[in-house]
Amino acid sequence: MGRVREKFGEAGFTLIELMVVMLIIGVLMAIAVPNYVAAVKAAKESVLKEDLHVMRQAIDSYTMDKQKAPQSLQDLVDAGYLKAIPADPMTRSTDTWVTDQSDAMSSIDQTEPGIDDVHSGDEDTAADGQPYSSW
Repeated sequence: MGRVREKFGEAGFTLIELMVVMLIIGVLMAIAVPNYVAAVKAAKESVLKEDLHVMRQAIDSYTMDKQKAPQSLQDLVDAGYLKAIPADPMTRSTDTWVTDQSDAMSSIDQTEPGIDDVHSGDEDTAADGQPYSSW
């Protein structure tokens, strides 16, 4: 048995060395994961703000051009004001947008109310303490 050790030497790591490395990796993960989660949430919030801004601009443009408010978000796509209905970054779905219907008429020719605002369908709270649905 002694002869095998001489031939191969004392190569390898001890259990203590492996445990120290695992401890260091664990500490680094404990520091990095919360920062990663916060960065992902901030990115989603930024995308949500931009999507809401673009959709609200499209609603306003449609209303001014057509002299009536759109009846659905799909009307904005059909008329070319949006390429597609964006997915809500919080719910990852295009079907969860909540639209506000306006009773005010934009012109004499308008016969029915339409959409005047849009919000996220997610009820979670943003970093600023407000629910996403109130943005």
